[in-house]
Amino acid sequence: MNSLVATSRNFRHASRLLGLDSKLEKSLLIPFREIKVECTIPKDDGTLVSYVGFRVQHDNARGPMKGGIRYHPEVDPDEVNALAQLMTWKTAVVDIPYGGAKGGIGCSPRDLSLSELERLTRVFTQKIHDLIGIHTDVPAPDMGTNSQTMAWILDEYSKFHGHSPAVVTGKPIDLGGSLGRDAATGRGVVFATEALLAEYGKSISELTFVIQGFGNVGSWAAQLIHERGGKIIAVGDISGATRNPNGLDIPALLKHKVETGNLKDFNGGDAMDLNELLVHECDVLIPCALGGVLNRENAADVKAKYIIEAANHPTDPDADEILAKKGVIVLPDIYANAGGVTVSYFEWVQNIQGFMWEEEKVNQELQRYMRKAFMNIKAMCQMHDCNLRMGAFTLGVNRVARATLLRGWEA
Repeated sequence: MNSLVATSRNFRHASRLLGLDSKLEKSLLIPFREIKVECTIPKDDGTLVSYVGFRVQHDNARGPMKGGIRYHPEVDPDEVNALAQLMTWKTAVVDIPYGGAKGGIGCSPRDLSLSELERLTRVFTQKIHDLIGIHTDVPAPDMGTNSQTMAWILDEYSKFHGHSPAVVTGKPIDLGGSLGRDAATGRGVVFATEALLAEYGKSISELTFVIQGFGNVGSWAAQLIHERGGKIIAVGDISGATRNPNGLDIPALLKHKVETGNLKDFNGGDAMDLNELLVHECDVLIPCALGGVLNRENAADVKAKYIIEAANHPTDPDADEILAKKGVIVLPDIYANAGGVTVSYFEWVQNIQGFMWEEEKVNQELQRYMRKAFMNIKAMCQMHDCNLRMGAFTLGVNRVARATLLRGWEA
């Protein structure tokens, strides 16, 4: 199912549970602004090439819009729209004063040199600089972008508006980035997992885990679960998959990935078919890669008891229904992977104050926000007699709807 259709379907379900006015519901669904720009750059060989850049600014009722910028061949308006909308609900779920946005450029970053990526980023920033800003829309890294990308955006934006470190988050530490930001999404996933398992009288150290995706989020989640005594029995990404029923040596696997660039030929585990990863026998499955990986084709074969959605929209609504019938507990993306945007908020606060925090404070505050959000989701589940996904959606949508009405929206 198309990610925009799926996200809108979840929103409408939450809206019905909350009894929202139909005009307000429509208003909350329509993006505040959609931006599409042409980015033409000279390649290193002198030829000109054009790319299309997008920025969807979904809602600003609760504060400046916030969301990543991804460089990926499949960046399209529907996907960007869905992710911008998810950010609106996500920031409201963890109760940080932001709205939602998302952006991207349809390109293959692996096929571009560093200088080509820099030129592309600067041209994109030139085209949107007057539509982003510290109190308007604050971009961050996403798939295919990183702290270096944010440094280029900061530099280009500052040429127009003066030194403005708070205009982007996920920056290098030397340019005002926050300590703990690199691990934040993965760490938030682990705090969310701990909060969920505590409800069932379980802890990470008792359970087995499968992690799909071994980029920034997956590798940090794996590292932190391993440190807490959790047994990670299978890991995979686009480069391959490896398993060990006795538990993978995660530090050794991380070292292997850094040295070889892939998960293949790791001598601490056996190679396995990537397609088997999601249906591998385990207690907890953590999808950390692209959306839509759990669908009607494979959901019935999932053997995990808990699914922690570290990726955006990894479970489509058809799979949701199948998993619910099987009794699988799904911790939704708009809560489970909110650690990244929460620490982005901390970075923004530090930049505005001009006062930086110690990493220990960042991690303590992240844990506090994640725990509080889980308790609030649980309260909504009890109030509306719904599952965790609808608990999170009703929590987020209700907060945005209340802010919209308080600002004087006319039905």
